[in-house]
Amino acid sequence: MPDVLIHADTTRSPELRHEVPLPVPDSFLYLERDGRKLVVVSSLEAARVREAAPEIEVFTLERFGNDELIAQGMPDEERALEIALRAAREVGIERASVPPTFPLELADHLRANGIELTVDRELFDSRRRAKNATELEGIRRAQRACEAALDAARELLRRADASNGMLVADGEPLTCERLKRVVENVFGEHGVAAEEFIVSHGAQTAIGHEMGHGAIAPGEPIVFDLFPRDRETGCYSDMTRTYVVGEAPQEIREFHRLAKQALDEAIASTKPGVNGRALMQQTCDLFHEQGYPTQLHKQPGEVLEDGFFHGLGHGVGLEVHERPWVSRVGDDLVPGDVITLEPGLYRRGLGGVRLEDIVLVTEHGCENLTRYPYDLEP
Repeated sequence: MPDVLIHADTTRSPELRHEVPLPVPDSFLYLERDGRKLVVVSSLEAARVREAAPEIEVFTLERFGNDELIAQGMPDEERALEIALRAAREVGIERASVPPTFPLELADHLRANGIELTVDRELFDSRRRAKNATELEGIRRAQRACEAALDAARELLRRADASNGMLVADGEPLTCERLKRVVENVFGEHGVAAEEFIVSHGAQTAIGHEMGHGAIAPGEPIVFDLFPRDRETGCYSDMTRTYVVGEAPQEIREFHRLAKQALDEAIASTKPGVNGRALMQQTCDLFHEQGYPTQLHKQPGEVLEDGFFHGLGHGVGLEVHERPWVSRVGDDLVPGDVITLEPGLYRRGLGGVRLEDIVLVTEHGCENLTRYPYDLEP
């Protein structure tokens, strides 16, 4: 294995959070050399890192002359560069692989002082593909939060009645914003957070990642696409359900039937060695046979706004969208992958239906981590 350098904070860097499993808001240096794992952190973080990752050697800034550099009047930014160089030299790193997000300023400094760096996206993606026990626990926790949030939102939907062309619940108009507040409250109670998530309605549901806004009318689709992050582990989940309050249009019912069939077939086909492109092909073929446009049946250069115009899924973990890909470009699945499967059908002006589960690839098949009904009626 190559030597490794990462310089980042663990709240924004999935590569570093995978190695150091706790939130550290300030950037620090992580090093690997011949099987040794080391970090260089401030004394504020040293004890926390030792407790969270006892297999990692923890060095503080003082070991590399931080006090002396301060006394010399070296600016903070230059001091960080010098300490990283000294640490790499002490460990014996002469060349190292770094993630694509490695700071350019630090890379320039290390290279200027004789350390060879190579950006290796594949290496760092592959290190995070098979989820460890801590990450799986976080994903499961985030998924249970999604399901609890949908329970609360559906309860509000069930209390809604039609009034003057809109839905009213408990005497107030039912809006996307109101449903989002319900979801956010449940997320907080379950130790997860989401800066954004989708609660859209009507024609909005056919516009990709439209987050949703406004009053909801009877008989139109309502899409909940929830992707919160577990605060303890930094891991995400991702699930989608679609509901209609009142009489659903027949076209929406057919979208829902086909999306559920596609999801069932994709889950049944998910196992190690299967390529994500093959799963995408299976879903596209089903929709194409029913007369709907898909990404794998359109003309080159054609932009789809109806039918199935997005990928079937993606990996989920320390990022909400990560390898492996389950789309027009696919990866061979391996045990430990966590992926979403999210078939959907849409028509401009009407709306759409999407159903999404999150699935763990096992040695001989897969485990559906989503335990939630698919009913179109709330």
